[in-house]
Amino acid sequence: MRFRAPQKLDESARGSAQVMDARNFAAPCVQQPAADGVGSEDCLRLNIWKPVSASSSSKLPVAVYIHGGGFYAGTPQAFPLYDWIAQNSTGIVGVSIAYRMNILGFLSGSAVHADGDFNNGLLDQRAALDWVHRHIAKFGGDPDRVTIIGESAGAASVVHQIVAYGGAKGAPFQRAVAQSIGYDPMIDSLSPLAEELYKNFSIAAGCSSTQSGGDALACLREASIENVIAGINAVGTGDIAPVVDGTFIPALPSHLIANGRFSEVDFIGGHCANDGRTFVGGKPSDFVTDADIVKHVFPRWPFVTNSTLQKVFDFYPRANTSGSPFATEYDRAWTIAQDVLFGCMDQFLADALLMKGKKNVFTFRWNTPDPVLLASSPWEDAVGTDTLTGTNSAANAGFTFTAFNSSETLVSKEAIAYWTSFVSSGDPSTGKAPGSPSWQGFTGSNGSSRSRIAPTLGDDKVTGTTLERIPEFEVERCAFWMQEWVTAQTKV
Repeated sequence: MRFRAPQKLDESARGSAQVMDARNFAAPCVQQPAADGVGSEDCLRLNIWKPVSASSSSKLPVAVYIHGGGFYAGTPQAFPLYDWIAQNSTGIVGVSIAYRMNILGFLSGSAVHADGDFNNGLLDQRAALDWVHRHIAKFGGDPDRVTIIGESAGAASVVHQIVAYGGAKGAPFQRAVAQSIGYDPMIDSLSPLAEELYKNFSIAAGCSSTQSGGDALACLREASIENVIAGINAVGTGDIAPVVDGTFIPALPSHLIANGRFSEVDFIGGHCANDGRTFVGGKPSDFVTDADIVKHVFPRWPFVTNSTLQKVFDFYPRANTSGSPFATEYDRAWTIAQDVLFGCMDQFLADALLMKGKKNVFTFRWNTPDPVLLASSPWEDAVGTDTLTGTNSAANAGFTFTAFNSSETLVSKEAIAYWTSFVSSGDPSTGKAPGSPSWQGFTGSNGSSRSRIAPTLGDDKVTGTTLERIPEFEVERCAFWMQEWVTAQTKV
């Protein structure tokens, strides 16, 4: 089954099936960098949390969490949903899912086209959602009230699932939450770069056409996990990820969104206040000139042309020039990085859903930094995984969540209340925490009418969370990138 779509279990063979103890987490999928004994190819498992009192007749709303990790690493174990289930007073069922990553989930090229499947990691996610639809009622869940939730690559997965099949097949979920949607460039499944990555992996795994007598893919399917690990580690970290395959992802997601080819769902999308500071590629002192931005920010986007770069630099004026909103070149650089990678896709999809007539569309700006990360990198502020502080658990698969102080606990509970309220009703305000501001919808293309919630630390009695208008310059910046995305092409 390497490099093939997942297959449904034979669910009729209950009498002879092995009974397994599923009270602990399964082994994670193979990571990148890969190491022998860490992770498994037999990893397509999911985890379920339910209220003790839930029964097969409860019909509770369901939250399905898709972990992030750049499509090359990560595990559901790092993101448990205990607090979500315990805090929600009306009851929800929580699910987290695993999916194949890196080469095992996203290998492409002509050989795979001839005898395999593309985007298997995304197909794994869809198979898990189909499993939820078939079976979650047995755990008290309602298969017709499913919300998918993800952060970073998990949020990109949420968008992939929304645009899957160009919307032609619908979606096995009704609501979606995307936190810090993380997109790198997407290539075509049969592009020269896809062929090069396939070749490099095959050679490192000992299965080039020459080494294997002509059928490299058959050799790779028979190769030991040690050889596969060698191949994974020979390819750049994160270089292999979802591709435009013509079927599950029939075109660039930006094109599908712009053309209305997606499933219509209730939606929450947003990002951290300073996501760009994680991915700007340097510290404040590294940024003095435009060339520094090209050097540090744009290696993630090797296909960007000089003419596009010039448009970017014209649109984002140099620091301390007339009319520039940027105090330093670092501020200019991280804002560029944030907008193109994390900050604007949520507005793009929110706009498109409103154009489709959806009413339950909301956005946020997470303004609460993780204090441990902030202490180690004070210039970063609220970034990336800070939105994951909705869990106050101990060490999980390498992720250690420091115990909250009283003010952090308030923000965590407030956020869980908003998120689970949305899971339950499609409106984050119906079950909000007492005293929290009402979260108004993202109401359209007029810059003065756009609003979002900004979860913010306060004191030990009340949070500093506010409802805010999106600044007009941010609206304009996102409109700039939306236009760039609509005109972008996959590289073939």
